[in-house]
Amino acid sequence: MKVTGYAYPWDVLEAGFAARARDLGVDEVAVALSYHSTRAATPWSASRTAVVARHAAFYRPVRSGAWGALSPAAPDWVSSEDSGGDAVRLLNEAGIPAAAWIVLTHNSQLGYEHPDVAVRNCFGEVYPWALCPSRPAVREYAAALTAEAVAGLDLSSVILEACGPLGAVHQHQHEKTDGVWAPAVARLLSICCCDACASSWDVDADTVRAQLVEEVRRLVATGDLGVTADALPPSLTQTLLRVRQAATDALRAAVLATLPEGTRIVLHGALDPWVTGALPGLTPGAIEDADSVVLFGWAPATGADAVAAAREALPERVAIGSYITAVAAAPVPDIAAYVGELAKAGAAELHLYHLGLAGPGRWRDLDTATAAAHEN
Repeated sequence: MKVTGYAYPWDVLEAGFAARARDLGVDEVAVALSYHSTRAATPWSASRTAVVARHAAFYRPVRSGAWGALSPAAPDWVSSEDSGGDAVRLLNEAGIPAAAWIVLTHNSQLGYEHPDVAVRNCFGEVYPWALCPSRPAVREYAAALTAEAVAGLDLSSVILEACGPLGAVHQHQHEKTDGVWAPAVARLLSICCCDACASSWDVDADTVRAQLVEEVRRLVATGDLGVTADALPPSLTQTLLRVRQAATDALRAAVLATLPEGTRIVLHGALDPWVTGALPGLTPGAIEDADSVVLFGWAPATGADAVAAAREALPERVAIGSYITAVAAAPVPDIAAYVGELAKAGAAELHLYHLGLAGPGRWRDLDTATAAAHEN
């Protein structure tokens, strides 16, 4: 199995990172060149305990004239205007392949500044953390972001996160929605009802919004947090999914058009077409564009099953990756065995989170996982 370890620019630029990555034996390090807001622990740093990225930021130079209506913010918590590029070049010089890790539609800064391009649910509430792929300005932004991210860099892969819609259940400030919505409710609340999406429904938009509101209220009133199915007419469900997938395909096409021919494309995604977030539902067209599809594998109870289902559903030429974490509050009891299960299920790649967040106390898990991957 190929092993890709993830890291932030400031992790890579910390003294000793390249040597640790080389000793670990990862085949590639994915460097975040565009990332959402975060408070990231820095257990390997001798001078601080965390980096507070107050807003989504672009870790390459934000060049004037390179952007349309939407332009990313520059980070003032790093010392270089090109910390992402510096990190990639440091890895190149150390002989370690570097990948571009690009987060596309997850950007609260832009969502607050431009609420007109953010996802809007059936109640009319705006999700500022979620840029809507149906908006031409969002697709133009994603394309420019990708082109500027990879400019002038020697990269082994381009890894696309949030290359599609985000919805009701995702990171936002101090999140207080966990466990509140049943799966069916979360799915309905993640359907974008902005004017750009509604204009493609081919049915009366106000009627559809009212149907969605009524169904959400009905499901919530039952008090059943395990309900997974709604009672919408199948024809309406198909229409809503068709519009979502068309917007996702248009977003991805705009992004991929900016990349040099032959670029290795790694897509974070999910088999369930209704999934939103960092690993959004794959469209039929996405399979034609991706060299590798990376599935969420943080839950050992379901990770191998997800890989097996993907291996059966996707063409053989598309590599399957599993995204696992070594920094969860509860460590995987036997991470080597878990990696073995993923490989047996059909995973050809292991994506490791996270080479900066995992300090000395969790480094053994990274080492064990990497060794197990290379043995399979």
